[in-house]
Amino acid sequence: MTQQQTPVLDQVAAAAAAPATPPAAPSGKRKKKKHSVGKIILAIVLIAAVVIGLIAALYFLVFKKDDSKGTAMTDFVSRGSIQSVVEGSGSTRAKDSATVSPTAGGTILELYVQEGQQVTEGEQLYRMDDTAAQEAVTAAQETVNKCAKDLQAIYDSAKDLTISAPHSGKLMEVADLKVGNTVNAGDPIATLVNDTKLRLSLYYNYTYENEISVGQAVQVSIPSVMSTLSGKVEQINKVRFISPEGGIYFEVVLVLDNPGTLTEGMDASAVLTAADGTPIYPYENGQFKYYETTKITAKVKGPVEYAGLLNYADVKAGQLLVRLGAEDNQEEISAKQDALKTAQEKLDTALKELSNYNAVAPISGTVLSCSLSEGMEVSSGQGITIADTSVMTVDISIDERNIGYVKTGMMVNIDQYGTPYMGIVESVSLTAKGENGVASFPAVVKVDNPDGSLMTGMYVNYSFVASQSDDCLTVPVQAVKYVSFAGIEGFGGTNGDGMTSGTDGMGDGAIADDGAVVDEEAGGDAEAAPQSYAGGASAKPLMAVAVPMPAGGGSSGSYAGVSDDGTGTIVFVRSEQMPENGIAEPDPSWECPEGFWAVPVEVGLADTTRVEIISGLNEGDEVFIGYETQQADSWG
Repeated sequence: MTQQQTPVLDQVAAAAAAPATPPAAPSGKRKKKKHSVGKIILAIVLIAAVVIGLIAALYFLVFKKDDSKGTAMTDFVSRGSIQSVVEGSGSTRAKDSATVSPTAGGTILELYVQEGQQVTEGEQLYRMDDTAAQEAVTAAQETVNKCAKDLQAIYDSAKDLTISAPHSGKLMEVADLKVGNTVNAGDPIATLVNDTKLRLSLYYNYTYENEISVGQAVQVSIPSVMSTLSGKVEQINKVRFISPEGGIYFEVVLVLDNPGTLTEGMDASAVLTAADGTPIYPYENGQFKYYETTKITAKVKGPVEYAGLLNYADVKAGQLLVRLGAEDNQEEISAKQDALKTAQEKLDTALKELSNYNAVAPISGTVLSCSLSEGMEVSSGQGITIADTSVMTVDISIDERNIGYVKTGMMVNIDQYGTPYMGIVESVSLTAKGENGVASFPAVVKVDNPDGSLMTGMYVNYSFVASQSDDCLTVPVQAVKYVSFAGIEGFGGTNGDGMTSGTDGMGDGAIADDGAVVDEEAGGDAEAAPQSYAGGASAKPLMAVAVPMPAGGGSSGSYAGVSDDGTGTIVFVRSEQMPENGIAEPDPSWECPEGFWAVPVEVGLADTTRVEIISGLNEGDEVFIGYETQQADSWG
């Protein structure tokens, strides 16, 4: 232990208690000591008087407690407005942003932007040598096309299981098919002819080349039936048919309606008339052909499930002729689909790689950063970041006690080092995040930033009115006490530990600036909140449940501001007589000032200075807010 200096009072007391040292024996002749003894007694009396005086001074100055609490300070119940304001801080970020980075190595041939530059969506940012990327895209596209063709072929084969008439006509040369027979691809099914019209091909001398035209009327003679039918010129083919006699002829195709008695292969001829009335004869007769003839064959293999084939039967276009059974090709279809999907993914990747060689801005905005330069070899992590700073967002967290007040579209005041902005709540999460025993809900505030003064990553302060009461009664926050009514006549409930005052057994309390309860006896501070609150949407006292006041007042029954557990709020009201709703015998631990009465009250919102009184007081009531005292400091 280090030595400490002995206090002065201790030194004096020690001197008084120590025995007097006997004087040394004189070497010479002894003298009378009557006067010496008197001086010693006087000295002892003086020392004792000094000690007693010092002890008395210490008692009065240090140890004696001053029972005076000072002058009672009061205020009055007044009418006004009160707001519950939530405040906090957050960081800004652009509502829309994008980063463009080359994903393959190469050299930057041209760079078109720089930091701070405004760009529009689709504007080219840089150019690189993209020869290899172009080749990769071409190869990937060819693979996609092949896979798509293979898959379509499978689908087409399934469609080809149904064989229908391609046009109206008559069936001829039909195959003998029965249900259960197997048909192979390429097998003939039938011949379908359109015999409603007939064609006739004749050759005429070039001498009459300009005398014959398409659409010209003609009379067709059929020797076998000894009749003549009207037809017309359908087609003129300027071929060179040379007869054995040396004549040069061109082909004229005639068409006529079949009355139903004519057939293919019958001889016929037609005499045309020149403009001057001269008859124009063909070189020789021709033979009728059906107007349209189609050979129907199977395109896929399969068992016959239905066959509607009859020789010389008339059919309509699209009429079902044969239906084949499908083979189990689902596995093949799935394999082709997977191959097409893989090929398409490779093509998308190749196109993305190609776009990076000649990148364009994905959004309109400001170039926030650019780590590229012309002539440089691109390496990992380099690129261009673009953000639309015309609209910024601020990420905030709302305490669970205030989340019920926050709605989408609510106005929010934003302050960035003294510069004000106006924001709007854009979204509020429905899922809370817990930290240090406190739950909060993330929210996003949108802020218009047309001049670009707000930049990404800035810290800003925000505030908004959570709730507001207008034309209400208010008192100073110091006037409200939170107590337990256990043991008070007419009140029930305990605070759980048998104590008769305080909040949860902590003694009388008052509302702190942030709405929390402060233990005044212990001199404690208000419980820290995760956000700063300039208003009362925070603690239990500000969310008190309204309890109807009893008729006639008095000290029995239920009182406003008293909860089911027996705790509640009171205000000390100055009055010569006890108010109707006053408490006749308050708990002594409440320390009700002389001349005041304890009155239960129901409180509502609170700000940093005043509390809303919902019931229990009247406008103009004088209320106790504390004592005005003068206490000595540590220097006396």
